[in-house]
Amino acid sequence: MDERLYWLGFAVFSGIGPVRFQKLLDHFGTAASAWDAGSADLKKAGLGDITVKKLDEFRRNFSIRDYYQKLQDSGVKFFTLRDVDYPKLLSQIKNPPIVLFVKAMPVGRQGEFLFNAAENQRTVAVVGTRRITAYGRQVTELIVRDLVEAGCVIVSGLALGVDSKAHNVTIENNGKTIAVLGSGVDLCTPRENFSLYRKILETGGAIVSEFPLGQEPIKGSFPSRNRIIAGLSLGVVVTEGAADSGALITAEDAFLNKRKVFAVPGPITSNYSKGPNSLIAKGAITVNGSRDILQAFEITQKPRVRNVRGENKDEQAIIDFLQNEQLHMDELIKRTGIQVSAIGTILSLMEMKGLVRNLGAGIFALGEIG
Repeated sequence: MDERLYWLGFAVFSGIGPVRFQKLLDHFGTAASAWDAGSADLKKAGLGDITVKKLDEFRRNFSIRDYYQKLQDSGVKFFTLRDVDYPKLLSQIKNPPIVLFVKAMPVGRQGEFLFNAAENQRTVAVVGTRRITAYGRQVTELIVRDLVEAGCVIVSGLALGVDSKAHNVTIENNGKTIAVLGSGVDLCTPRENFSLYRKILETGGAIVSEFPLGQEPIKGSFPSRNRIIAGLSLGVVVTEGAADSGALITAEDAFLNKRKVFAVPGPITSNYSKGPNSLIAKGAITVNGSRDILQAFEITQKPRVRNVRGENKDEQAIIDFLQNEQLHMDELIKRTGIQVSAIGTILSLMEMKGLVRNLGAGIFALGEIG
């Protein structure tokens, strides 16, 4: 039997993760030899009594060949850490998954165009809170739209809120997106996103996971999922999230693996700005617009030709007063009559759209697009 299939067997067994599996490889040389080893030899390789007992029972009742057939019947491929098609970026993180399961539409070699970091250096994760605000929806849409226009593949976790927004905006702008699950790839989690799950596949994206088919998410599966989101990406963008948001785990994994971390500052009055603001304090790159992300990756942004027009009366009032001069925020408040509590958010969104530029010290100028 092919060595890859023995890797698959160990990936399905829940008692052995990347660290223990590497110990088995170091001791036995191959996954096949480890699979066929007796209890005494497995203990010599460093497995505990309970794990060895569970593995013995698992091997007696599990057919690798039958499981492989089940994958094929489900339209799911698997890549081992030693396969050419295993995501190169993911292979470089600490303790990468020994096997990655990939569900994609059967067009050519499934998922390869999304994963080949030698040819596509533009995978960017966009994550954030499940309880997305109006501000979060706007900034996520603005950033993702520009990243897609620049040729980036968007990676996220299919969760409600920011994740869903990132996937949907990518699809709406004819881009490709990867959803990383904390369950088996055959299960849409959360179930409310089944329509989005299908759209990702139908538009040439991919659903990926390190968990076997049929496995429901458990408490510990989401941190594991988050490390894969970060691992598949050159950088992680957090658009909105509370201080205890799971998105911060993804960002910490990115820091750990020397990937770029970006954070969108938000209103200090919002609980969902605390996460990004804390990341900025730790050294994340402050995002005042998609240009900050693209410049960090040395990606040229395509110019967007359009008239500088506001999307509402407040934006238009600000644009009108900036037509001929640069103004401080306090002066804009006086001239436009916009509330002090609202103008910071309005200016931040306008900056994301390229309508205005923040020159520092509270001074703003008209944006460079036109």
